[in-house]
Amino acid sequence: MPSQTIDPYTASVINAAGPNTDPRARQLFSSMISYIHDFIRENKVTVDEWMLSVDFINRIGKMSDDRRDEAILVMDVLGVESLVDAVTYDVEQEADDETRTTKTCIIGPFYRENSPVYKNGDSIIQKELPGGDTSVVNGFVRSSDGSPIENAKVEVWHTAPNGLYEQQDPEQPDYNLRGTFYTDKNGFYEFIGLRPTSYPIPFDGPAGDILQILGRHPYRPGHIHFLISAPGHRRLITQIFDSTDEYVDNDSVFAVKNELVVEFLPCKSDRAAYEVEYNVTLPSDEFLAAKKK
Repeated sequence: MPSQTIDPYTASVINAAGPNTDPRARQLFSSMISYIHDFIRENKVTVDEWMLSVDFINRIGKMSDDRRDEAILVMDVLGVESLVDAVTYDVEQEADDETRTTKTCIIGPFYRENSPVYKNGDSIIQKELPGGDTSVVNGFVRSSDGSPIENAKVEVWHTAPNGLYEQQDPEQPDYNLRGTFYTDKNGFYEFIGLRPTSYPIPFDGPAGDILQILGRHPYRPGHIHFLISAPGHRRLITQIFDSTDEYVDNDSVFAVKNELVVEFLPCKSDRAAYEVEYNVTLPSDEFLAAKKK
């Protein structure tokens, strides 16, 4: 917590905000300035250390582009994105079992818009790489009251068996292992992908520097990303995690939630090696409005 008695210098910085400053912006910046100033005083941060931090921030920007967001990677290894996710959504999900909505999860740094639209049951595998096991993934998208949501947009993406998303890997075609699906009248979706593989997050930049300084590993458990949206409902960003993965209890970005851990079972048909059912409940606008009362 910042000190209760604000230093006169810190107070002068906070009070420099103009009278027309947005109240929420005033609150956030005042609190941030207090924390940063207290941190500097408490730890006696030197000019050399401050310059290192400036260089660190500049490197984050230089490494970020439309294929990699280093800022999100840094926030992830510090547990910030997972904490913001929890602060934003967990209160909404404190409902009884009949109205419980699906747990959210971080979006991560490798989401891409406009992935190819496929028909239900199609494969998102454009090019097979060695070491991957195919998996049928399906389920139902329902509203808070249990009714099916027709035409919900289901975007999915995951890495190849080599641990790389396609925009990291020149050997993969564009949008490999990504796809967009729409639910049928029963709220059903289905696609064929791969059983996900654990992989190291990119550690050749500032995020990796943090891991090395703190003596931490860079690995994430195998997971599949989902972004699901439908009119009249809050969109859902989440992931599912392979229950047998060695890193499921030691995720480098602290994103695993027990409710999102699933079991990949041997497929009952010859369509794939494995199958997993993942049903989703989206919070309706009415449900969210009622929660706020």
